[in-house]
Amino acid sequence: MANSNHTFVDLFSGIGGFRLALEGHGFECLFSSEIDKFARETYIANFGAKNLFGDIRESKSFIPRADLLTAGFPCQPFSLAGVSKRNSLRRAHGFDDKESGNLFFEIESVIRATRPKAFLLENVRNLKSHDKGKTFSYMMKVLEEDLGYFVHHQIIDAAYFLPQHRERIFIVGFKKKTKFSFDNLCFPKKPKTLKSVLFPNSDVESKYTLSDDLWEYLKRYSEKHRRAGNGFGFGIVDRDRDLITRTLSARYHKDGSEILVRQRGGMNPRRLTPKECSSLMGFPKGFKIPVSDTQAYKQFGNSVAVPVISAIVCELKKYL
Repeated sequence: MANSNHTFVDLFSGIGGFRLALEGHGFECLFSSEIDKFARETYIANFGAKNLFGDIRESKSFIPRADLLTAGFPCQPFSLAGVSKRNSLRRAHGFDDKESGNLFFEIESVIRATRPKAFLLENVRNLKSHDKGKTFSYMMKVLEEDLGYFVHHQIIDAAYFLPQHRERIFIVGFKKKTKFSFDNLCFPKKPKTLKSVLFPNSDVESKYTLSDDLWEYLKRYSEKHRRAGNGFGFGIVDRDRDLITRTLSARYHKDGSEILVRQRGGMNPRRLTPKECSSLMGFPKGFKIPVSDTQAYKQFGNSVAVPVISAIVCELKKYL
């Protein structure tokens, strides 16, 4: 991208959601890292392997200076579901999760070493309230007091851009004081509709229709928790009637229960196809999916919503 005005490094790059948004605004990627081999396979299929590395803990020395640092760092140690699961297994969560909960400190290390003009971080909404707010407060201390950046943060629902309820926290920091404000983001006048995302059921392979056993299990599970007042259960949408879905998660491959699509003629509901998941996350039609359905579901469930990143970058780049 020879005519690029700005450069960026892409940490925990997943399948390239940040990169798609940034390249759409003329940024050039100098470095990206992703530990998951299947996510790297999808990333390479769409962007090539140039400047792509694996585990950030083993590749920090290769990271060049850039205008912007981006990172959608692992969220499971901070999410409601992740914390609950770790508690049930008597495992540590948050910063105490040695496998992925302390990767924020890798970001700190890279920022300290390369001093980008700005950074853009993304994580689950629950990061702000994890451990009664102590985790987030500590992160802000590191970014503002220890590293000396001017930091802004905002929880944004992707539903303003896509037909999916998906709340995430976004953290923007600048080396110098600016007039950046999340209040100035440009929201689309006509967001993508659910009908434009979902294929007609007649065009979808039968393998995505739930088996009788799985459908009966989900109904029993939902009724059990409804009676207990827990509120757990499946979510079902109709392409011709509904406007929005629940949040697509990385566990979608297990049973698809958070977003099922209603079918006519007495048929059981179906899962989304990987291509529908791609569209629901704001990826373009031509985005390549070289991996299995199971891996694709995990990848899109873990991804950033591309149009949200694009809107933030549109405002952020004014101050670089």
